[in-house]
Amino acid sequence: MLLQYKILTVTHRHTNLSRIGDFSLPSDNQEVTGRLLEGLKQQHQLEELLYVATCNRVLFLFVTGKPLNEDFVQSFFLTVNPDLSIADIKENVQAMEGMPAVEHFKQVGCSIDSLVVGERQILGQLREAFDQAQGRGHIGDYLRLLFQRMVAASKDVYANTRIGEKPVSIASLAVRKMLSSHLTKDSRVVVIGAGQTNTLVSKFLLKHDFKNVVVFNRSVEKAQKLAVKFGGEAFALTELIDYREGFDCLVVCTGAKEPILNNVIYTSLLNGEDAAGKVIVDLAIPHNTDPEIFRTYPNSIYIEIEGLRQLADENRSFREKELATAEQRLQQHIEAFPLNLQQRQLEIAMREVPTAIKAVRAKAVNEIFREDIEKMDDNSRALLDEVLSYMEKKCIGIPMRVARETLIS
Repeated sequence: MLLQYKILTVTHRHTNLSRIGDFSLPSDNQEVTGRLLEGLKQQHQLEELLYVATCNRVLFLFVTGKPLNEDFVQSFFLTVNPDLSIADIKENVQAMEGMPAVEHFKQVGCSIDSLVVGERQILGQLREAFDQAQGRGHIGDYLRLLFQRMVAASKDVYANTRIGEKPVSIASLAVRKMLSSHLTKDSRVVVIGAGQTNTLVSKFLLKHDFKNVVVFNRSVEKAQKLAVKFGGEAFALTELIDYREGFDCLVVCTGAKEPILNNVIYTSLLNGEDAAGKVIVDLAIPHNTDPEIFRTYPNSIYIEIEGLRQLADENRSFREKELATAEQRLQQHIEAFPLNLQQRQLEIAMREVPTAIKAVRAKAVNEIFREDIEKMDDNSRALLDEVLSYMEKKCIGIPMRVARETLIS
């Protein structure tokens, strides 16, 4: 069963961050994404499936008995994005199965494999992806077990090492870069998108006393939840082109697969102001900003994920010693997983034991010994029922206990 755990992933380690979006599903609508994932699951005969897309990785974790060969990987990603070339897939996709897949998933959860080592945002993103997959009916016993063990390992690493001390994230690095662009707390900030990343960005904006903030989002209700923190206004994303209050900084991160900011909208937002010194922070994958903007307005300042890599590398260097400690602690959880899996398989196999024992009891009472039991008085039948209930309870527990003791020994 261990070999049926498989991962196909594209990460910051092997791919330019601006290209990671090419390997993600082409929709930010959860209903559409669910249909696409169901299609992948059926077409490629996957028993269970978890999909995770963040600013520095796309990850498909699944359970299947099919071999993870070159043909499977190519077919899988050509289903995800038919515009990918075979060369793109070979160059960028990592394929793992069995223990390497288990190890990688736990490293992701502990943020050991993150662009920003020690950031805990990834654990929240994994939980959200798991909940969505569970809602689609794509999670079964085996991914549930791996997810639970990943969470336990992550909590252990965060609690018993200093890897998450003075936590930083892509959002905090972006705000740090913003501050170096000479923005002040009175600067006009327009936030486009109210998802997890921009919600985190907003916490850092509040920390640095930014107050002049407005929020645009597809869901106005979500935009209002973010805007109220600043005492600012919220608008529907469709109203962006009509906004005339000007800006000093745009923070954009949505799930859209096409640019939200193009020349027409950017020019409209400028409303006649000089573009020099205007800041665009784009934390989306794929990017929400059309590159044509920077050819038209070369004096605008652009902050995007790939450009934050140097700051992330500095953070990794700072945590290098704790990283080694975290990896040692994580290794204990990785090595324990085969036994965890055996125990879960045993539990699954034993699910039918109670039903089978109850069926034996029912047949004995209602068929084999029915006539003899009917001749008994009420007290005797009550005592027999107590004895049978006791035996049933004990018999159900014996196989599980013996099997567990055998596994441990």
